[in-house]
Amino acid sequence: MRTTMTFTAGKLGLVLLAAFATLGAPPISIADADRVSPADAINHVGHMVTVCGRVASAKYATSANRQPTFLNLDKPYPNHVFTAVIWGSDRAAFPYAPESLADHRICVTGTIQVYRGKAEIIVSGPNQIQTSE
Repeated sequence: MRTTMTFTAGKLGLVLLAAFATLGAPPISIADADRVSPADAINHVGHMVTVCGRVASAKYATSANRQPTFLNLDKPYPNHVFTAVIWGSDRAAFPYAPESLADHRICVTGTIQVYRGKAEIIVSGPNQIQTSE
């Protein structure tokens, strides 16, 4: 016995929505995000953007809670204006040590958040970081 599935446009939309909810969001595309400077990122909280700049300081905080890696663009810590944060649990997704990007020009794509008055993007995978050198 063979069954045939037919979808109306509305049903297809619900099926796709359910698939994305189950499998996660579609891959991030730098082309889909607006480009902003590290200093201007604070003005785009809650928006998906691409922030480009030179990694002025990078640190893998192995003894800190959740073992974050901090990539500070344009200005080093503690004078940083923007940070890309990679949690230790996400480091395995990277084929390189993220802190090795120090002194490189990169673009980071994601949703801007604020932590202690500074703009940041939480990076969960290498597809969110592009080197621009």
